[in-house]
Amino acid sequence: MIQKNQNIYKLLEVLAMFYGLNKFIKKILPKRLFYRSLLIVAVPIIGLQLIISIVFFDSLWIKTNKGMTRALVGEIRTFINAYENEEYDKEFLILVFREHLDFNVKFEPLKILPTKDKERRFSPIDRTLRRELKAKFTNYWFDTTSYKNLIDLRIKYEDGYFQFYVPKERVTSSSARIFALWITMPAFLLITISIIFLKNQTRPIISLAKASEKFGRGEEVGEFMPSGALEIRQAGYEFDKMRKRITRHLNQRSEMLSGISHDLRTPLTRIKLQLAFIKDKEISNKLSNDVSEMEKMLNEYLQFASSSSEEKTETFDISELLESTVIRYEKKEITTDIPERVFLDGRKSLIGRCFNNLIDNSIKYSNNILISLKKSSNSIIIIIDDDGPGIPKNERENVFKPFYKIDKSRSDSKSSVGLGLSIASDIIRSHGGNISLETSPANGLRTKIFLPF
Repeated sequence: MIQKNQNIYKLLEVLAMFYGLNKFIKKILPKRLFYRSLLIVAVPIIGLQLIISIVFFDSLWIKTNKGMTRALVGEIRTFINAYENEEYDKEFLILVFREHLDFNVKFEPLKILPTKDKERRFSPIDRTLRRELKAKFTNYWFDTTSYKNLIDLRIKYEDGYFQFYVPKERVTSSSARIFALWITMPAFLLITISIIFLKNQTRPIISLAKASEKFGRGEEVGEFMPSGALEIRQAGYEFDKMRKRITRHLNQRSEMLSGISHDLRTPLTRIKLQLAFIKDKEISNKLSNDVSEMEKMLNEYLQFASSSSEEKTETFDISELLESTVIRYEKKEITTDIPERVFLDGRKSLIGRCFNNLIDNSIKYSNNILISLKKSSNSIIIIIDDDGPGIPKNERENVFKPFYKIDKSRSDSKSSVGLGLSIASDIIRSHGGNISLETSPANGLRTKIFLPF
């Protein structure tokens, strides 16, 4: 039993580790489809090139350089051995080695070897040269950094040292550069072709996303032409059919409400004319008030029906629009905190209607109102605070439903059909934004609007 529990704990640890690794991978992965697709293509290409490069570097290039370095050190050893032989003319020997072995040599008597290193610690060429010199000589020094194409190599001899100037090409093969070019160019070409191909594949998806975003904001999309792969075209066709169905439904709703409201105006007008002939003024006034309330309700129906206006999107100063809306209520206690020149792409008259509805709602039930506007990195935030009785938390979502009224202090059953907040919500959401209700600092109602830009 204990063993079984231990196995379960181990399994849970492995699962937790896998889950953590999975979260880490998701965190570092690119968010956009294009870069993810490019990663899928580029990583295997680059990985394959790295493996080939490592194999070449280890099995061919290093071994070739090692053989060349060993040959050079052997030639230097041969020169010193010949120099020690009294039978050879020293000057003639130096001349022969200089002409036939491609390095310059001279003897510096009464000098000691430098103590400061002039070699590259992590260079495979320097490491190979050091290893081969150590195998043949006891005291030596070399400098691979001071000259671009030469190696300054010094070997201790008697009371001085021999100084050799050797071309760097004697210890390294140029095939590495050729191989690097040969292996880099195809990889670069393949990745470039992949980028072009992937851009063509992701362009239809981006077009579909932009069309969806525009339609979600209530903007005119026009005739959408799907393109790209079969699956992407299929998604585009389905989006276009959905767009047409929704547009048709909204038009039918608007036409129906508009038609009903207009049809009811005619009998109301006749009733008003007939009321003018009633001699009892008390009854006449009561009936006139009822007719006026009915007309007001009809106006709200018409306003609700036209909330999906065909108005074109434009860039406008939302700060100026909000200030001009507040000015209409100059007799009310409204404080504003609105910065200048904040621009938004949207339908100006609809946004203005939304502000009117929300401010009207606050004015009905409060004495003091504070309106503020803030701009974040990707949205505009508008807050309307009042000191009225507020709305209960369990009713805050319901008040945005059409024709919904709460039998509390913030409902006006005599003059409202419950469409003001619903119209405001429709307008904000048609612009891709969000509207919510909270408790204000004055224990009244806070209306918070988020509009993306």
